[in-house]
Amino acid sequence: MNYCLTPPKQPQALKVSTYLARDLIKNGDVAQIILDDQTYTLRITRAGKLILNK
Repeated sequence: MNYCLTPPKQPQALKVSTYLARDLIKNGDVAQIILDDQTYTLRITRAGKLILNK
């Protein structure tokens, strides 16, 4: 028989910031996101998909 004295270690959950896309965009379909000196456009399509463009 094989006994385990200590339970196997479980991987720790990653801490990930979560945002609702509609909260980022607020009352519209487009938001701009700035990273360093680059501006990105986040858009919700009519089909409910997200598009991120540089």
